Amino acid sequence: MRRALSWLALGVFALALAAVPASAAVHAVQPGMSLAAAVADAAPGDTVRVLGGQHPGHLLIDKPLTLEGVHKPVISAGGSGDVVRISASGVTLTGFIVRDSGEDLTAQNAGIYVQPGAHRVTIADCDLVYNLFGIWLERSDDARLLRNLVTGRRDLQSAARGNGIQVYNTRGAQVIGNRISHTRDGIYVDVSRDALFRGNVIHHVRYGTHYMNTDHSTWEDNQVHDNRGGLALMEVRNLVVRRNQAWRNADHGIMLRTIQDSVIEDNVVAGNGRGLFIYDAEYNVVRRNLVVANHTGVHLSAGSSNNQVDGNDFIGNQEQVRFVAARDTEWGRSAGNYWSNYSGWDQDGDGVGDFAYEANDLVDRLSWQYPLMQLLSTSPALRTLRYAARQFPVLRAPSVVDRRPRMQPYHPDWRRWNALFPR
Repeated sequence: MRRALSWLALGVFALALAAVPASAAVHAVQPGMSLAAAVADAAPGDTVRVLGGQHPGHLLIDKPLTLEGVHKPVISAGGSGDVVRISASGVTLTGFIVRDSGEDLTAQNAGIYVQPGAHRVTIADCDLVYNLFGIWLERSDDARLLRNLVTGRRDLQSAARGNGIQVYNTRGAQVIGNRISHTRDGIYVDVSRDALFRGNVIHHVRYGTHYMNTDHSTWEDNQVHDNRGGLALMEVRNLVVRRNQAWRNADHGIMLRTIQDSVIEDNVVAGNGRGLFIYDAEYNVVRRNLVVANHTGVHLSAGSSNNQVDGNDFIGNQEQVRFVAARDTEWGRSAGNYWSNYSGWDQDGDGVGDFAYEANDLVDRLSWQYPLMQLLSTSPALRTLRYAARQFPVLRAPSVVDRRPRMQPYHPDWRRWNALFPR
Protein backbone atom coordinates (compact mmCIF):
# COMPACT_ATOMS: atom_id res chain seq x y z
CA MET A 1 0.00 0.00 0.00
CA ARG A 2 2.81 2.40 0.94
CA ARG A 3 4.64 1.62 -2.32
CA ALA A 4 1.46 2.33 -4.30
CA LEU A 5 1.08 5.73 -2.63
CA SER A 6 4.71 6.53 -3.42
CA TRP A 7 4.21 5.74 -7.10
CA LEU A 8 1.03 7.88 -7.07
CA ALA A 9 2.94 10.83 -5.57
CA LEU A 10 5.65 10.49 -8.21
CA GLY A 11 3.00 10.46 -10.93
CA VAL A 12 1.39 13.64 -9.63
CA PHE A 13 4.82 15.34 -9.48
CA ALA A 14 5.57 14.29 -13.04
CA LEU A 15 2.26 15.72 -14.26
CA ALA A 16 3.03 19.00 -12.47
CA LEU A 17 6.40 19.21 -14.20
CA ALA A 18 4.76 18.48 -17.54
CA ALA A 19 2.41 21.44 -17.03
CA VAL A 20 5.39 23.85 -16.87
CA PRO A 21 6.70 24.77 -20.34
CA ALA A 22 10.07 23.07 -20.59
CA SER A 23 11.30 25.61 -23.15
CA ALA A 24 10.26 28.80 -21.30
CA ALA A 25 12.93 31.36 -22.16
CA VAL A 26 13.70 35.07 -22.15
CA HIS A 27 14.36 36.70 -25.54
CA ALA A 28 16.16 40.05 -25.45
CA VAL A 29 15.27 42.54 -28.20
CA GLN A 30 17.91 45.25 -28.58
CA PRO A 31 17.19 48.57 -30.35
CA GLY A 32 17.26 47.95 -34.09
CA MET A 33 16.17 44.32 -33.79
CA SER A 34 12.76 43.15 -35.01
CA LEU A 35 10.14 42.90 -32.27
CA ALA A 36 7.72 41.09 -34.59
CA ALA A 37 10.35 38.47 -35.40
CA ALA A 38 11.07 37.93 -31.70
CA VAL A 39 7.37 37.41 -31.00
CA ALA A 40 7.09 34.98 -33.92
CA ASP A 41 10.14 32.99 -32.75
CA ALA A 42 9.09 32.82 -29.08
CA ALA A 43 7.38 29.73 -27.72
CA PRO A 44 4.19 29.87 -25.62
CA GLY A 45 5.08 30.92 -22.08
CA ASP A 46 8.27 32.75 -23.07
CA THR A 47 9.18 36.31 -22.15
CA VAL A 48 10.19 38.86 -24.80
CA ARG A 49 12.19 41.61 -23.09
CA VAL A 50 12.48 44.74 -25.21
CA LEU A 51 15.42 46.95 -24.26
CA GLY A 52 14.31 50.34 -25.56
CA GLY A 53 14.17 51.55 -29.13
CA GLN A 54 11.34 52.21 -31.58
CA HIS A 55 9.41 49.41 -33.26
CA PRO A 56 6.78 49.32 -36.01
CA GLY A 57 3.20 48.62 -35.07
CA HIS A 58 0.53 46.25 -36.39
CA LEU A 59 2.06 43.77 -33.95
CA LEU A 60 0.07 40.55 -33.49
CA ILE A 61 0.48 38.54 -30.28
CA ASP A 62 -1.15 35.17 -31.00
CA LYS A 63 0.32 32.99 -28.24
CA PRO A 64 0.58 33.30 -24.44
CA LEU A 65 3.66 35.48 -23.95
CA THR A 66 5.00 38.14 -21.63
CA LEU A 67 6.19 41.27 -23.47
CA GLU A 68 8.22 43.37 -21.07
CA GLY A 69 9.41 46.83 -22.03
CA VAL A 70 12.55 48.24 -20.41
CA HIS A 71 13.00 52.05 -20.48
CA LYS A 72 9.65 52.44 -22.29
CA PRO A 73 10.30 51.26 -25.85
CA VAL A 74 7.94 52.73 -28.45
CA ILE A 75 5.58 50.79 -30.71
CA SER A 76 4.02 53.02 -33.39
CA ALA A 77 1.54 52.12 -36.12
CA GLY A 78 2.26 55.28 -38.10
CA GLY A 79 -1.38 56.36 -38.20
CA SER A 80 -3.09 53.23 -39.55
CA GLY A 81 -4.85 50.21 -38.07
CA ASP A 82 -4.24 48.88 -34.57
CA VAL A 83 -0.84 49.30 -32.95
CA VAL A 84 -0.99 45.99 -31.05
CA ARG A 85 -3.57 43.22 -31.47
CA ILE A 86 -3.83 40.40 -28.92
CA SER A 87 -5.60 37.22 -30.04
CA ALA A 88 -4.39 34.70 -27.43
CA SER A 89 -5.22 34.10 -23.78
CA GLY A 90 -2.62 34.55 -21.07
CA VAL A 91 -0.77 37.50 -22.63
CA THR A 92 0.98 40.09 -20.45
CA LEU A 93 2.10 43.41 -21.95
CA THR A 94 3.97 45.86 -19.69
CA GLY A 95 6.14 48.94 -19.93
CA PHE A 96 5.63 50.23 -23.51
CA ILE A 97 4.69 53.47 -25.22
CA VAL A 98 1.95 52.46 -27.68
CA ARG A 99 1.01 55.15 -30.17
CA ASP A 100 -0.30 56.32 -33.53
CA SER A 101 -3.23 54.04 -34.35
CA GLY A 102 -5.50 54.75 -37.28
CA GLU A 103 -8.58 56.94 -36.89
CA ASP A 104 -11.30 54.73 -38.39
CA LEU A 105 -14.18 54.55 -35.89
CA THR A 106 -15.90 51.82 -37.90
CA ALA A 107 -12.80 49.61 -37.72
CA GLN A 108 -12.39 50.50 -34.03
CA ASN A 109 -8.71 51.32 -34.44
CA ALA A 110 -6.99 51.09 -31.07
CA GLY A 111 -3.64 51.30 -29.38
CA ILE A 112 -4.18 47.79 -27.98
CA TYR A 113 -7.06 45.69 -29.34
CA VAL A 114 -7.89 42.54 -27.37
CA GLN A 115 -9.85 40.19 -29.60
CA PRO A 116 -12.86 38.15 -28.42
CA GLY A 117 -11.77 34.96 -26.69
CA ALA A 118 -8.41 36.28 -25.50
CA HIS A 119 -8.86 35.79 -21.76
CA ARG A 120 -6.67 36.56 -18.74
CA VAL A 121 -4.84 39.38 -20.50
CA THR A 122 -2.80 41.85 -18.44
CA ILE A 123 -1.88 45.31 -19.76
CA ALA A 124 0.11 47.29 -17.22
CA ASP A 125 2.27 50.42 -16.93
CA CYS A 126 1.92 51.38 -20.59
CA ASP A 127 1.53 54.86 -22.08
CA LEU A 128 -1.10 54.89 -24.83
CA VAL A 129 -0.91 58.18 -26.72
CA TYR A 130 -2.37 59.57 -29.93
CA ASN A 131 -4.58 56.57 -30.58
CA LEU A 132 -8.25 56.53 -31.53
CA PHE A 133 -9.28 54.07 -28.81
CA GLY A 134 -6.75 53.45 -26.08
CA ILE A 135 -7.54 49.85 -25.09
CA TRP A 136 -10.39 47.87 -26.67
CA LEU A 137 -11.48 44.86 -24.64
CA GLU A 138 -14.23 42.58 -26.03
CA ARG A 139 -15.40 39.18 -24.72
CA SER A 140 -12.16 38.89 -22.80
CA ASP A 141 -12.72 37.55 -19.30
CA ASP A 142 -10.56 38.22 -16.24
CA ALA A 143 -8.53 40.97 -17.89
CA ARG A 144 -6.29 43.25 -15.83
CA LEU A 145 -5.75 46.83 -17.00
CA LEU A 146 -3.38 48.37 -14.46
CA ARG A 147 -1.68 51.76 -14.07
CA ASN A 148 -1.80 52.77 -17.73
CA LEU A 149 -1.70 56.33 -19.03
CA VAL A 150 -4.21 56.96 -21.84
CA THR A 151 -4.39 60.27 -23.71
CA GLY A 152 -6.54 60.68 -26.78
CA ARG A 153 -6.53 62.62 -30.04
CA ARG A 154 -6.79 66.26 -29.03
CA ASP A 155 -6.74 67.26 -32.70
CA LEU A 156 -10.13 65.56 -33.28
CA GLN A 157 -13.56 66.75 -32.18
CA SER A 158 -14.94 64.82 -29.21
CA ALA A 159 -17.45 62.85 -31.30
CA ALA A 160 -14.69 61.72 -33.67
CA ARG A 161 -12.48 60.32 -30.91
CA GLY A 162 -12.57 56.84 -29.43
CA ASN A 163 -12.88 55.99 -25.75
CA GLY A 164 -9.92 55.66 -23.44
CA ILE A 165 -10.79 52.13 -22.29
CA GLN A 166 -13.60 50.16 -23.94
CA VAL A 167 -14.96 47.16 -22.01
CA TYR A 168 -17.62 45.18 -23.88
CA ASN A 169 -19.28 41.86 -23.02
CA THR A 170 -16.71 40.77 -20.43
CA ARG A 171 -16.62 39.13 -17.01
CA GLY A 172 -14.25 39.82 -14.18
CA ALA A 173 -12.37 42.80 -15.62
CA GLN A 174 -10.19 44.79 -13.22
CA VAL A 175 -9.46 48.36 -14.32
CA ILE A 176 -7.21 49.83 -11.64
CA GLY A 177 -5.01 52.89 -11.31
CA ASN A 178 -5.29 54.20 -14.87
CA ARG A 179 -5.04 57.89 -15.87
CA ILE A 180 -7.21 58.90 -18.80
CA SER A 181 -7.75 62.24 -20.56
CA HIS A 182 -8.76 63.86 -23.87
CA THR A 183 -10.68 60.85 -25.21
CA ARG A 184 -14.40 60.74 -26.03
CA ASP A 185 -15.45 58.89 -22.85
CA GLY A 186 -12.86 57.89 -20.30
CA ILE A 187 -14.10 54.34 -19.61
CA TYR A 188 -16.97 52.94 -21.68
CA VAL A 189 -18.53 49.74 -20.32
CA ASP A 190 -21.45 47.75 -21.75
CA VAL A 191 -23.00 44.28 -21.31
CA SER A 192 -20.48 43.13 -18.72
CA ARG A 193 -20.48 42.00 -15.08
CA ASP A 194 -18.37 41.25 -12.02
CA ALA A 195 -15.97 44.11 -12.79
CA LEU A 196 -13.83 46.26 -10.49
CA PHE A 197 -12.96 49.89 -11.31
CA ARG A 198 -10.66 51.32 -8.67
CA GLY A 199 -8.33 54.28 -8.33
CA ASN A 200 -8.69 55.65 -11.87
CA VAL A 201 -8.28 59.38 -12.57
CA ILE A 202 -10.24 60.73 -15.55
CA HIS A 203 -10.45 64.31 -16.80
CA HIS A 204 -11.20 66.43 -19.87
CA VAL A 205 -13.47 63.90 -21.58
CA ARG A 206 -17.20 63.77 -22.35
CA TYR A 207 -18.20 61.30 -19.60
CA GLY A 208 -15.65 60.10 -17.09
CA THR A 209 -17.40 56.78 -17.40
CA HIS A 210 -20.22 55.76 -19.72
CA TYR A 211 -21.44 52.64 -17.97
CA MET A 212 -24.45 50.60 -19.13
CA ASN A 213 -25.99 47.14 -18.67
CA THR A 214 -23.21 46.03 -16.34
CA ASP A 215 -24.31 44.45 -13.06
CA HIS A 216 -22.62 43.10 -9.91
CA SER A 217 -19.65 45.45 -10.12
CA THR A 218 -17.75 47.95 -7.97
CA TRP A 219 -16.69 51.55 -8.57
CA GLU A 220 -14.45 52.80 -5.80
CA ASP A 221 -11.80 55.44 -5.11
CA ASN A 222 -11.97 56.96 -8.60
CA GLN A 223 -11.55 60.66 -9.39
CA VAL A 224 -13.46 62.30 -12.25
CA HIS A 225 -13.09 66.02 -12.82
CA ASP A 226 -13.32 68.72 -15.47
CA ASN A 227 -15.50 66.62 -17.77
CA ARG A 228 -18.90 67.22 -19.27
CA GLY A 229 -20.21 64.48 -16.93
CA GLY A 230 -18.55 62.47 -14.18
CA LEU A 231 -19.75 58.92 -13.47
CA ALA A 232 -22.74 57.98 -15.67
CA LEU A 233 -24.17 54.69 -14.35
CA MET A 234 -27.18 53.59 -16.41
CA GLU A 235 -29.40 50.51 -16.81
CA VAL A 236 -27.66 48.65 -14.00
CA ARG A 237 -28.26 46.84 -10.71
CA ASN A 238 -26.25 45.48 -7.80
CA LEU A 239 -23.45 48.05 -7.94
CA VAL A 240 -21.27 49.33 -5.13
CA VAL A 241 -20.27 52.96 -5.77
CA ARG A 242 -18.09 54.24 -2.94
CA ARG A 243 -15.39 56.75 -2.05
CA ASN A 244 -15.34 58.34 -5.50
CA GLN A 245 -14.68 62.05 -5.96
CA ALA A 246 -16.41 63.97 -8.77
CA TRP A 247 -15.76 67.66 -9.08
CA ARG A 248 -16.02 70.53 -11.57
CA ASN A 249 -17.99 68.50 -14.14
CA ALA A 250 -20.21 70.71 -16.26
CA ASP A 251 -23.36 68.57 -16.17
CA HIS A 252 -23.33 66.06 -13.30
CA GLY A 253 -21.00 64.53 -10.76
CA ILE A 254 -22.67 61.10 -10.47
CA MET A 255 -25.63 60.05 -12.63
CA LEU A 256 -27.78 57.19 -11.31
CA ARG A 257 -30.17 56.39 -14.15
CA THR A 258 -32.40 53.29 -14.14
CA ILE A 259 -30.45 51.70 -11.33
CA GLN A 260 -31.69 49.27 -8.68
CA ASP A 261 -30.44 47.36 -5.64
CA SER A 262 -27.20 49.33 -5.41
CA VAL A 263 -25.20 51.08 -2.68
CA ILE A 264 -23.90 54.61 -3.26
CA GLU A 265 -21.84 55.65 -0.24
CA ASP A 266 -19.04 57.91 0.98
CA ASN A 267 -18.67 59.80 -2.30
CA VAL A 268 -17.82 63.49 -2.72
CA VAL A 269 -19.58 65.46 -5.45
CA ALA A 270 -18.47 69.09 -5.47
CA GLY A 271 -18.70 72.08 -7.79
CA ASN A 272 -20.67 70.32 -10.55
CA GLY A 273 -23.68 71.49 -12.51
CA ARG A 274 -25.70 68.78 -10.75
CA GLY A 275 -24.13 66.85 -7.92
CA LEU A 276 -26.32 63.74 -8.09
CA PHE A 277 -28.63 63.19 -11.07
CA ILE A 278 -31.06 60.47 -9.95
CA TYR A 279 -33.50 59.29 -12.62
CA ASP A 280 -35.72 56.19 -12.46
CA ALA A 281 -33.78 54.81 -9.50
CA GLU A 282 -35.38 52.50 -6.93
CA TYR A 283 -34.41 50.28 -4.00
CA ASN A 284 -30.96 51.78 -3.60
CA VAL A 285 -29.05 52.87 -0.51
CA VAL A 286 -27.58 56.39 -0.75
CA ARG A 287 -25.64 57.20 2.40
CA ARG A 288 -22.80 59.31 3.84
CA ASN A 289 -22.17 61.26 0.64
CA LEU A 290 -20.94 64.86 0.67
CA VAL A 291 -22.85 66.95 -1.88
CA VAL A 292 -21.33 70.40 -1.74
CA ALA A 293 -21.15 73.65 -3.76
CA ASN A 294 -22.98 72.34 -6.82
CA HIS A 295 -25.42 74.45 -8.81
CA THR A 296 -28.07 71.80 -8.06
CA GLY A 297 -27.28 69.36 -5.29
CA VAL A 298 -29.66 66.62 -6.42
CA HIS A 299 -31.84 66.45 -9.53
CA LEU A 300 -34.45 63.81 -8.67
CA SER A 301 -37.08 62.69 -11.17
CA ALA A 302 -38.83 59.87 -13.05
CA GLY A 303 -40.30 58.04 -10.09
CA SER A 304 -37.08 57.75 -8.11
CA SER A 305 -38.58 56.49 -4.86
CA ASN A 306 -38.19 53.60 -2.42
CA ASN A 307 -34.56 54.56 -1.86
CA GLN A 308 -32.89 54.78 1.56
CA VAL A 309 -31.22 58.19 1.71
CA ASP A 310 -29.51 58.73 5.07
CA GLY A 311 -26.49 60.38 6.59
CA ASN A 312 -25.68 62.64 3.63
CA ASP A 313 -24.51 66.26 3.81
CA PHE A 314 -26.09 68.76 1.40
CA ILE A 315 -24.05 71.92 1.85
CA GLY A 316 -23.85 75.20 -0.04
CA ASN A 317 -25.63 74.08 -3.20
CA GLN A 318 -27.36 76.94 -4.97
CA GLU A 319 -30.42 74.72 -5.25
CA GLN A 320 -30.44 71.78 -2.85
CA VAL A 321 -32.96 69.58 -4.67
CA ARG A 322 -34.74 69.86 -8.00
CA PHE A 323 -37.67 67.49 -7.56
CA VAL A 324 -40.14 66.48 -10.26
CA ALA A 325 -42.90 64.19 -8.95
CA ALA A 326 -46.58 64.07 -8.07
CA ARG A 327 -46.14 63.19 -4.37
CA ASP A 328 -43.65 63.58 -1.55
CA THR A 329 -40.54 61.44 -1.29
CA GLU A 330 -39.28 60.81 2.24
CA TRP A 331 -35.57 60.75 2.99
CA GLY A 332 -33.71 60.35 6.26
CA ARG A 333 -35.95 57.72 7.78
CA SER A 334 -33.23 56.14 9.94
CA ALA A 335 -30.40 58.65 10.34
CA GLY A 336 -31.47 61.93 8.76
CA ASN A 337 -29.44 64.16 6.45
CA TYR A 338 -27.78 67.52 7.00
CA TRP A 339 -29.14 70.49 5.01
CA SER A 340 -27.16 73.72 5.18
CA ASN A 341 -30.26 75.81 4.47
CA TYR A 342 -32.42 74.23 7.18
CA SER A 343 -33.96 77.08 9.17
CA GLY A 344 -35.33 75.08 12.10
CA TRP A 345 -34.08 74.65 15.62
CA ASP A 346 -33.26 71.91 18.13
CA GLN A 347 -34.81 72.78 21.48
CA ASP A 348 -34.23 69.40 23.11
CA GLY A 349 -30.57 69.27 22.03
CA ASP A 350 -30.69 65.79 20.50
CA GLY A 351 -28.92 66.89 17.31
CA VAL A 352 -32.07 66.55 15.20
CA GLY A 353 -34.25 69.43 13.99
CA ASP A 354 -37.59 69.81 15.72
CA PHE A 355 -39.57 69.96 12.48
CA ALA A 356 -39.19 68.46 9.03
CA TYR A 357 -37.06 69.85 6.22
CA GLU A 358 -38.86 70.33 2.90
CA ALA A 359 -36.60 70.86 -0.07
CA ASN A 360 -39.00 72.62 -2.44
CA ASP A 361 -42.18 74.65 -2.55
CA LEU A 362 -44.59 76.09 -5.11
CA VAL A 363 -42.26 78.93 -6.10
CA ASP A 364 -39.47 76.48 -6.88
CA ARG A 365 -41.70 74.45 -9.16
CA LEU A 366 -42.92 77.55 -10.98
CA SER A 367 -39.30 78.69 -11.43
CA TRP A 368 -38.37 75.34 -13.04
CA GLN A 369 -41.34 75.62 -15.39
CA TYR A 370 -40.76 79.31 -16.16
CA PRO A 371 -37.01 80.00 -15.80
CA LEU A 372 -37.41 83.77 -16.32
CA MET A 373 -39.09 83.89 -12.90
CA GLN A 374 -35.63 83.64 -11.39
CA LEU A 375 -35.12 87.28 -12.33
CA LEU A 376 -37.78 88.08 -9.73
CA SER A 377 -36.45 85.75 -7.04
CA THR A 378 -35.98 88.56 -4.50
CA SER A 379 -39.18 90.41 -5.33
CA PRO A 380 -41.85 91.00 -2.61
CA ALA A 381 -44.44 89.26 -4.81
CA LEU A 382 -42.57 85.94 -4.91
CA ARG A 383 -41.73 86.17 -1.22
CA THR A 384 -45.43 86.63 -0.47
CA LEU A 385 -46.35 83.68 -2.71
CA ARG A 386 -43.76 81.48 -0.99
CA TYR A 387 -45.11 82.45 2.44
CA ALA A 388 -48.71 81.82 1.38
CA ALA A 389 -47.85 78.39 -0.07
CA ARG A 390 -46.34 77.37 3.25
CA GLN A 391 -49.37 78.51 5.21
CA PHE A 392 -52.08 76.92 3.07
CA PRO A 393 -51.72 73.18 2.36
CA VAL A 394 -53.83 73.48 -0.80
CA LEU A 395 -50.94 75.42 -2.38
CA ARG A 396 -48.24 73.07 -1.14
CA ALA A 397 -46.04 71.44 -3.82
CA PRO A 398 -44.70 67.85 -3.57
CA SER A 399 -41.19 67.80 -2.15
CA VAL A 400 -38.37 65.74 -0.74
CA VAL A 401 -39.15 65.61 2.98
CA ASP A 402 -36.60 64.82 5.69
CA ARG A 403 -38.38 64.41 9.03
CA ARG A 404 -35.12 64.00 11.00
CA PRO A 405 -32.79 66.72 9.61
CA ARG A 406 -29.40 66.74 11.29
CA MET A 407 -28.17 69.94 12.90
CA GLN A 408 -24.48 69.25 12.21
CA PRO A 409 -22.77 67.79 9.11
CA TYR A 410 -21.30 64.30 9.14
CA HIS A 411 -18.17 65.20 7.15
CA PRO A 412 -15.56 67.16 9.14
CA ASP A 413 -13.70 68.23 5.98
CA TRP A 414 -16.65 69.78 4.13
CA ARG A 415 -15.21 73.31 4.41
CA ARG A 416 -12.20 72.34 2.31
CA TRP A 417 -14.42 71.32 -0.59
CA ASN A 418 -16.76 74.27 -0.15
CA ALA A 419 -13.85 76.72 -0.25
CA LEU A 420 -12.69 75.34 -3.62
CA PHE A 421 -15.94 76.35 -5.31
CA PRO A 422 -17.13 79.66 -3.83
CA ARG A 423 -20.59 80.77 -4.97
